Amino acid sequence: MKISELSPEYRISQLSPEYRPPPPHAALLTDLNRIVADVEALDASDSSSLEKLAADLRCLLTNLASAASSSSSSSGLNGAFRLKVWNLAFRLWNACVDRANHNFPARSPEAAVAETEIRQAAPELLLVAGLPEGVPNATAKAASLFHRTGLVWLDLGRADLASSCFEKATPLVCAADTEEDRGILLDLNLARARAASSQGKHALAVALLSRSKPLAAASSEGVKALAEAYLLLGKAAFATKSPDPTIHASTLLTEALDLCEKAAASPCCASPTTPRSTPATPKLQAIKDQCLRFLAAERLEANDYEGTLHCTRVSRASPGLGKEHSSIAFMALRACLSSGKLVDAERELGRLMANEEAPEFLCVSAAELYLASAGLDAALKVLVALAARCRASAAAAAVRVLKTVVQGAGGGAGRARAIAELVSDERVVALFNGPANTHERDTMHALLWTCGSEHFHAKNCEVGADLIERSMLYVSRDEESRSRRAKCFRVLCLCHMALGHLDRAQEFITEAEKVEPNIHCAFLKFKILLHKKEDDEAIKLMKTMVGYVDFNPHFLTLSIHEAIGCKSFRVAVASLTFLLGLYSAGKPMPMSEATVLRNLIALLLREPGSEAEILKYSRRAKLRMDELGVETFLGKGTVGLRELNWFAVSSWNMALKVVKEKKYDYSSEFFELAAEFFSSNNGEDDANLVLICKSLIMSVSCMLQAEELNKSSLSDSDLKKGIEMLRRAGKLLPLTLPSATVTSDQLDLPFLHTFNFYQLLNRLDTSAHSQQLQLVKSFAASKACTPDRLLILGDMAFEGTQPNLQVAEFLLKASISTALASHSPNYGVISAALRKLVCLSGLQDFSGSMSDAAYDVFQQAYQIVVGLRDGEYPFEEGRWLAITAWNKSYLPGRLGQHSVAKKWMKMGLDLARHFDRMKLYIPGMEECFEKFQKLSGKEPDECSQQDGEPSTSMSGTGSMSQPVLV
Repeated sequence: MKISELSPEYRISQLSPEYRPPPPHAALLTDLNRIVADVEALDASDSSSLEKLAADLRCLLTNLASAASSSSSSSGLNGAFRLKVWNLAFRLWNACVDRANHNFPARSPEAAVAETEIRQAAPELLLVAGLPEGVPNATAKAASLFHRTGLVWLDLGRADLASSCFEKATPLVCAADTEEDRGILLDLNLARARAASSQGKHALAVALLSRSKPLAAASSEGVKALAEAYLLLGKAAFATKSPDPTIHASTLLTEALDLCEKAAASPCCASPTTPRSTPATPKLQAIKDQCLRFLAAERLEANDYEGTLHCTRVSRASPGLGKEHSSIAFMALRACLSSGKLVDAERELGRLMANEEAPEFLCVSAAELYLASAGLDAALKVLVALAARCRASAAAAAVRVLKTVVQGAGGGAGRARAIAELVSDERVVALFNGPANTHERDTMHALLWTCGSEHFHAKNCEVGADLIERSMLYVSRDEESRSRRAKCFRVLCLCHMALGHLDRAQEFITEAEKVEPNIHCAFLKFKILLHKKEDDEAIKLMKTMVGYVDFNPHFLTLSIHEAIGCKSFRVAVASLTFLLGLYSAGKPMPMSEATVLRNLIALLLREPGSEAEILKYSRRAKLRMDELGVETFLGKGTVGLRELNWFAVSSWNMALKVVKEKKYDYSSEFFELAAEFFSSNNGEDDANLVLICKSLIMSVSCMLQAEELNKSSLSDSDLKKGIEMLRRAGKLLPLTLPSATVTSDQLDLPFLHTFNFYQLLNRLDTSAHSQQLQLVKSFAASKACTPDRLLILGDMAFEGTQPNLQVAEFLLKASISTALASHSPNYGVISAALRKLVCLSGLQDFSGSMSDAAYDVFQQAYQIVVGLRDGEYPFEEGRWLAITAWNKSYLPGRLGQHSVAKKWMKMGLDLARHFDRMKLYIPGMEECFEKFQKLSGKEPDECSQQDGEPSTSMSGTGSMSQPVLV
């Protein structure tokens, strides 16, 4: 296809007229006409298309502004185009106004913003299109549309967009050539001030209002509008507390008041037509009234109470105000109270309550303020007046006022009694009658209950009881209030118990039980019985507690504490015993079974003669510990160890106590229990081992003591148990004696163990002799071995029911050798052991022949005596040795055994020579010995023969006699 060489402009110019192009920017007009038609046709309830239309208008305005700014184009905006745009703009405005005048359902904020944007598009079109010829006051009309749109933006809370509208309109009328321009300019300034105030720009708002004074002076309506603007700005400054120090709410309000006075003095307002107002002044007087009220409020907040009262007086003196606003009396009341003018405050309160238009909440608040200063004395009068004023909500008002009175009355007893008298007045109680006042009645009860509880906790029980009793006036007697009434009775019972009025307390708890029988009532009755010292009745009542539906074992615990606090130990023991019977596997209890047993035993320890009961519950503790395990029964960690140690030490101390009282049967049992408790500790230390050994050994000792005291032999079972306990102790003894130095107390244990064990073995047949010998040999090899202990054991072996001469000989010889080996030999022990050995050797020689064993003992004694200082060896024992040796020669002499007789005579004489106090005996003994030697002839001395046998013939010397020493 061939491209034409003609230009498009030339080709179009050659076309016929019907094919010529449309006028310039016709598309813009078409689009604008379509959008306006869409807005006009928009359904009243349709808000979904508003945002789209607003967006289309924004786009159209942009294109139109671009076209208007093309001044170099040959096809600029002509007059006809401008006129069409103005026409469409006014159609758009009217459509928006029609939508606004309809009562549409509540729109969303987004829809309201979109609709206002559409409204603002109308003046924007006028501004962009410019001023067409032939439209009168075109600038004023455009400015007016901007002003009205800005007001809509203000109503939506968009002060920034409103200010933009006002600022676009102001240059259009700033010349103020006509009266209409000046009026619109005044409105714009006032609107701009309002927007600036909304944005917190109070200084700009004041400047705009000051700029408006010349414009407003032309008419009284302008002055009124300016006064109202100052009033609004003053209210905003008062509410927001502007940080600008030059902005004062009082200054702005005073300015508004001055403008009102100036407007009232204008000629149009000079001739009133009625006594109180004129057709020209109602709005002006309303503004003045508001100025005075807010100025009074501002002065009140600034603590200028005289200024506040002055404002109220001026307000009341001003003509044309009609009925007084209720806030005037309220502010006057506050100012009077703050100034200490109670009489004037009472008058203002009466004036406020007489004002029928005053809201009830304001009357109640005024009454609260007045009573907070006037005090309790004026409360009844105010309550009666308030009840007459607030008929619909008299109870609620009374609650608020009484709450103020109660909280401001202080904690004195006198003030509390006055409150009690006030709330129990028939007229006050009558305010709360009826089902409609249930909530207020409950609130009143709670208020008095709280006040009474505070006095109760402060130990003012008499006052607390009075208030709680008065609170029951506000508790109904229906089924729903049974629990509350019972609670009041129970607390009254507690109050009178604290006061010592036990009979009165019993009356209240009886009433409580009639209303609501439960475990709480039973417990309080139990407390009263305890205080009355009626222990038997208290025990009976305690046992019935378990029958209540709401029974909890915790109440038994409380009963125990109460009984201990009242020093009723018998009741406490009975409660603990009863609580102990409730324990079962898995059942939750307020305290552990071990704690109950511990407390029970601790209480029984205070009672004399309770050993059997203590033993019974100590055995139960041991049995339950074995059944459940130590940690389950006593607790884990430190708690369990502490509990276990308590039971062990308690058993040990009880054992020591009954030992002093010689109740050996009980002491044996307690020592055995102590050993079991001490050995239950897994972490056994040296101290525990010593205690276990002591307990086991002492238990057997007490068993033997009881046998001796009761004159009855041990049973086979007790004998076996004792032997087993001592064998167990014998295994632990080496662990209790470390290689380091040990205490004498620790050295006593092996001796007691050996002593007791030997006695038990002695009750067996002679087959136990070898065990006895092994036992004493082990003891002799231990650190606990001492000469005196060996002597004691030897004496027991020698003189027992079944003497073991072999053991006795071993022990006596060991005693002598041990004593001689010490640094300071105890010759008392040695002499006693020698005497026992002499007696023992006598038992082993019944034939009267020479006893080498006996002679060896005397010879050993002689060796010991030789070299000792006089008195070092006990004289009586030495004298006994010498005499006994001398006398032993008598029988051999009579039997003709001269050598044996001479040996014993010589031994006696030699021993006597080493004791100074036997000098009187020695000459006679020597003379007798010489005579015996002469009479016996030349018979060889058997004392020097090692293998010879003494003769048994009684011939020849049978008639010889020798003196016997006595």
